[in-house]
Amino acid sequence: MTGRIRFLDTRPLRRSRPFRDLWIGTSASQLGGQIATVAVLAQVWDLTGSPVGTGAIGLATGLPMVLFGLLGGTLADTFDRRAVVRVTTAGQLVAAAGLCAQAMAGNRSVILLLTLVAVATSCSALGAPARRILPVRLLPSDQVAAGLALMNVSFQAAMLAGPAMAGLIIARWELPAAYAAQAIATAVAALSLIRLPAMRPEGADTGVRRRAERGGWRVLRRPTLWGSMATDLSATLLAMPIALFPLINELRFGGNPQTLGLFLSAVAVGGITAGLLSGTVTRWRRSGLVQLSAAAVWGLALACFGLAGPLWLALVCLAVAGAADTVSVITRGALIQLETPDAFRGRVSSAEHVIGVAGPELGNFRGGLLASATSASFSLVFGGLSAVLAIAAVAVTNAPLRAYRTPSPAAKPTTPQVAEAAAAPG
Repeated sequence: MTGRIRFLDTRPLRRSRPFRDLWIGTSASQLGGQIATVAVLAQVWDLTGSPVGTGAIGLATGLPMVLFGLLGGTLADTFDRRAVVRVTTAGQLVAAAGLCAQAMAGNRSVILLLTLVAVATSCSALGAPARRILPVRLLPSDQVAAGLALMNVSFQAAMLAGPAMAGLIIARWELPAAYAAQAIATAVAALSLIRLPAMRPEGADTGVRRRAERGGWRVLRRPTLWGSMATDLSATLLAMPIALFPLINELRFGGNPQTLGLFLSAVAVGGITAGLLSGTVTRWRRSGLVQLSAAAVWGLALACFGLAGPLWLALVCLAVAGAADTVSVITRGALIQLETPDAFRGRVSSAEHVIGVAGPELGNFRGGLLASATSASFSLVFGGLSAVLAIAAVAVTNAPLRAYRTPSPAAKPTTPQVAEAAAAPG
C-alpha cells in the first residue's frame, strides 16, 4: 500500500472492448431499473392508495430475487454464462415491454402490474450470478477490482439520476413514457451482449467438472469465502439504517421531506466519491484486510449518525458510511470472484447475491423492531457497534481472510484446485 491518492482506474474500459460493452449495457440497465422503480411505486400508489399496496412491491421483488437467484447460480455453473445473460436479459426486455403496454392500455389491475414486476425480477435474478462472473472472465486479475469499481460507480450514478429522471418523465409525459424509457435501456443492455465471447465454465467436459458438481456448495467452506460473506452480512444485518431515516428525520429535523432526501443523497454521494477515488484501493492487494476495515468504518459511521445532532454532522456520517460501503462492496466482489474456482463461480455468486439482497432487508426490519422497543438512536448506535464487534470476531478467527492477497495477473486456478475445492472441508 502507498499513501498516494488515485482516481478511478479506467484501464478496464480502455483496454477491454468486451468489458466496455458490458459496462455500457449494465449502466443503461441500472438507469432504466431506477426509472422503473419510481414508475411502479407511483402506479401502485395510484391504484391502491395504500401502504400495504406499495409494500407488496417488496414481496413481488424480494421473493423472486431469493428463489431464482439460487437457481441462477446452478445455471451459471452448467451453461455458457454469456448465453444465460443473453436469455435472461431478453426476458427482462419482454417484461419491460409488458409494463409499457399495460400503462398505455390504462391498466387498473395491481395484480397484473405486480406479476409483470415479478417476471422482470425473476429474469434478473436468474441472470445475476452469471452476470457477476463476466468481469472476472473478461479482465486480468489485477483489473477485476477496478472493473467492479466502474460497475459500482455507474450503479451509484443511476441511483442519483434515475429517480430524478423518472419524476421529470412522469410529470411531463406520464407513466407510459417512463416504462418506455426502461424498455429502451433494457434493449441497449441486450445489444451490448452481442460481441461478448463465449464463457463456458472451465473444465465443463472433464472428470474434474463432474467432481466439482458433486462438491456443490461445499466450496463456501473456504475461509476466505465464508469470511468475506460473513463480514458483509454482519454489516448489513446489524447496522442497516434506511428504515430509521424517517424516524430520525421526524425527531431531530422536524420531518422535513427535503432532509429525508438529503439522508439518501448523502449515502450516494459518499459512494460515488469513493468510487471516483477507487484507484487508491483497487491496486491494493490486501483485499481481505481492506474489506474488513471498510465494513468496520461503515458500522462506526452509522453509530456516530445515531448520536449526531447538527444536520451537517449527520450528513457527513452518512457520506462516510456510503464511501465505506462502496469500498467494501468492490473489494468483496473482487475477492470472491478471484478466490472461487471457475467451476463454482455461479453458485458462489448466487450465494453472494442472496446475501446482498436479504441482508439489507432483514437489517432494516431488525433496526425498525429495535427502535420501536427502545429508540432510533439506540438502535443505530447499538447496531453499528454490534456490527463492528461481529466484524472484529470474523477478523480474529479468520486468518486466511486477513492475509488474503489479490493474485498476480498470471495466476489462474488450476484444475487440481477445482477438485480440491470440492472436497475441502474448509
